Amino acid sequence: MTQVHAMLMAAGRGERMRPLTDTTPKPLLAVQGKPLMQWPLEALARAGCPCTVINTAWLGEQIPAAFGDVFGLQPSQNVRGQLSNSEQTAGTMPLRYSHEGRDFGGALETAGGIARALPLLGPVFWVAAGDVFAPDFTFASEAVQRFLASDALAHLWLVPNPEHNPRGDFGLENGSALNLPAADTRPRWTYSTLGLYRQELFAPPWCDIPAGNPGGVKAALAPLLRAAMDQGRVSAEVYTSRWTDVGTPQRLAQLNAGT
Repeated sequence: MTQVHAMLMAAGRGERMRPLTDTTPKPLLAVQGKPLMQWPLEALARAGCPCTVINTAWLGEQIPAAFGDVFGLQPSQNVRGQLSNSEQTAGTMPLRYSHEGRDFGGALETAGGIARALPLLGPVFWVAAGDVFAPDFTFASEAVQRFLASDALAHLWLVPNPEHNPRGDFGLENGSALNLPAADTRPRWTYSTLGLYRQELFAPPWCDIPAGNPGGVKAALAPLLRAAMDQGRVSAEVYTSRWTDVGTPQRLAQLNAGT
């Protein structure tokens, strides 16, 4: 089985979720009985991910306090676990943290946060968001193998445009993600936040932030992806299973009500 490290983005302030996020980081808000970020952690552990890196900022101390240094699929292991030895046992996954708030006073945005965590990640890695609900997504080793065999710098999973993003983000044609001009009328899809990435995307000529981001540079991911798309270096596919960007209290309430 081919599997790689993962990064779970969990540093955002969650302004639109206030007042819920005034005292709780958005990834720890409960969705159907579990912290929101626990859903992708469970999927990664089931897939055999060797390690997940979590970035933190707003109320970031609450996340390692909840999950500790290892995530386990057994209920007794889901909160505040510790690895007892160097062996990774079945169903458990080591966790590491990139504390952007502690180190720089706030979140570094997506590309800045990934660049900060690069020394903890391998040459290829998964990226997922801790505030997106996609309970059916599988971090499949087959997807990793296909990505490794390609020359793409990123592979994205795109979803049908939700109400809050009707224009979408990127085009899609013959398995390639497209950076469409504003006037282009071809269909666009929304980036799900789920993707596979190579470290090369976070190095020149695509990104000027040094690995490890020692200066705490804030940078968005979309410009890097668009530049790589213009060179035909980003692949993509459509994901049609359950997916919700839990961006407002209303969407959270709908998920918990089962609607």
